[in-house]
Amino acid sequence: MHVQEWLETVPAVAVYALVGLVIGLESLGIPLPGEIILVSSALLASQHGDIDPVILGACAVAGAIIGDSIGYAIGRKGGRPLLAWLGAKFPRHFSEGHIATAERSFQKWGMWAVFFGRFVALLRIFAGPLAGVLRMPYWKFLIANVLGGILWAGGTTAVIYYVGIVAESWLKRFSWLGLVAAVLIGATSMLILKRKAKKAGTATPEPAVAGD
Repeated sequence: MHVQEWLETVPAVAVYALVGLVIGLESLGIPLPGEIILVSSALLASQHGDIDPVILGACAVAGAIIGDSIGYAIGRKGGRPLLAWLGAKFPRHFSEGHIATAERSFQKWGMWAVFFGRFVALLRIFAGPLAGVLRMPYWKFLIANVLGGILWAGGTTAVIYYVGIVAESWLKRFSWLGLVAAVLIGATSMLILKRKAKKAGTATPEPAVAGD
């Protein structure tokens, strides 16, 4: 929620650039909240006409694909020593246990580990560099990278945007229904009170006249 409130204070161009940059750096192998930034921006686009969801999605896709490709190149050049260095710098994300889990996924699924890794926070950080370290053929990596980037980044943007549109429309209808219900309840209460007051008035006995 704080991320979305902050994004509201910056121009649309800065939102596009931020989404592409953060997702690119995350895909490169730097632990950043790319998914949070993307979801918050897509939700913001559904509420403000200044942010174009198509441009937002394109920036997210570009950041994902380019970042993963750079991560692959770095991993291929750095090899195992790179993973050891990352483990020392980011022990929470690049621990030996996490690296071993990611390696098993790559050994089992091959290029599809890159594709499906887009949808798993931990593998999203590992996919590019680890594919390079394991020397996956680049054409296989590129296919999985492009398909995964389009489906994850573009799909997330589209889904969150339309969910935001539907939710806002529903809330508007709900507010009108609430207003109508409040008016009806108020009018009904007034009628009931008037009837009770009228009955109470007719039921009140007349005061006795002296001498009767």
